[in-house]
Amino acid sequence: MYKHLLIPTDGSKLSGEAVEKAINFARETGARLTAVHVMPEYIPPAFAEFPAAGQTSISEFMKATEETARTVLEAVKQAAQAAGVDCDTVALRHTQAYRAIIDVAQEKACDLIFMASHGRRGLSALVLGSETNKVLTHSNIPVLVFR
Repeated sequence: MYKHLLIPTDGSKLSGEAVEKAINFARETGARLTAVHVMPEYIPPAFAEFPAAGQTSISEFMKATEETARTVLEAVKQAAQAAGVDCDTVALRHTQAYRAIIDVAQEKACDLIFMASHGRRGLSALVLGSETNKVLTHSNIPVLVFR
């Protein structure tokens, strides 16, 4: 059975539900968890002289995304501890979340990636893409999708 689960989380409600299910799954199977939060890279405004409304500086962006990562991952760690499940956390910055998820799963020797999916279909799936779909497509590690 699975002994080390990777649970990607972005802090959304759906992701939180997947985390809860992953913790229960880990507790029932005796597995441990690694929670990962992928922070986006800073994208500078196209025209530095005319920053977009609400555009933050790189230092504000870095601080905000790092704080989000700390908050999201600490919540997972506390929930896992409350359930008696061993949990490590990883926060990293990457331009491709799906690639970062697969890389962390391989580096940490995870044997299952347990992640949420919004279940988008049709045009919205085509336009918005799906990190879950990309992980499913490119991962050699089994993926359990929660919807």
